[in-house]
Amino acid sequence: MCRNIKTLFNFAPPATDAEIRDASLQFVRKLSGFTAPSKSNAQAFDRAVEQIAASARELIDSLVTNAEPRYREVEAAKAKARSAARFGAR
Repeated sequence: MCRNIKTLFNFAPPATDAEIRDASLQFVRKLSGFTAPSKSNAQAFDRAVEQIAASARELIDSLVTNAEPRYREVEAAKAKARSAARFGAR
């Protein structure tokens, strides 16, 4: 799966529509193999992004958990620490 698609569920504050659309765009790019579709494929590409974004929003809004919400800054710091441990600090 595309490494640029991040988990969006159970964050405080909740995922924005822009974050969901960005993840949907990455997903459609991965599936289609296009970074930017041709004019003849642009309508289908854009429609797919919007449909996936709507489905993702519905999914995220309907999921429930008892876990404490995660915070983006904390998760980013953890990811940075994992990267430094794996690849060495710069």
